[in-house]
Amino acid sequence: MIEKRLQSLGIVLPATLKLPPGLILPFPWVCVRNDRAFVSGHGPQETDGSPAGFGQVGTNVSIEEGKRLARLAGLSILGSLQRELGTLDRITGWCRAFGMVNCAVGFDKPHAVINGFSELILEVFGEQVGQHGRSAVGVAGLPLNFAVEVEAEVMIRP
Repeated sequence: MIEKRLQSLGIVLPATLKLPPGLILPFPWVCVRNDRAFVSGHGPQETDGSPAGFGQVGTNVSIEEGKRLARLAGLSILGSLQRELGTLDRITGWCRAFGMVNCAVGFDKPHAVINGFSELILEVFGEQVGQHGRSAVGVAGLPLNFAVEVEAEVMIRP
C-alpha cells in the first residue's frame, strides 16, 4: 500500500541513477541480508535518473535547498529499494539513516538539512514504520560533488 500512498502524495520515484561515463561502482545500491536491507549512499536525483544537487551547503547551497536535496536523496533510496524488493510494502521498519552534508567549514546545521530525508520517510511510512535512528554530519566533500548523501538500513519481510 506504500505505492498507493506515494501516488496519493503525488510522489514519483526516480529511475535508476544515470552514472557519468567511466564511473564504476563495485557494489549494489541495496544489499539484502536475511531480514535487513542495507542501502548504499544515495545522492539526489531527478525523476529521469540524472544526478542533481551539487555544491556546498553554507557556500552556494542554502539550508532550505539542502533540505530539498536530502528529500530527493530519500526518493532515490526509495526507488532503489522498490527495484530491489519488488515492493516497498516489504519494509517493516526503518532502523537507521546516516546523512552526510557537503558543507562549508564551520557549518553547524547538517541536522537541519537531513531533516528533509527524515520528514519524507515519516510522511510516506508513518511513525510506526518510518521512525528511525539517525546521524547527520558535515563533510568536506562527497562523490560527484553532491551536496547531500544518505545511506540507510531497513528491516524487511522475506
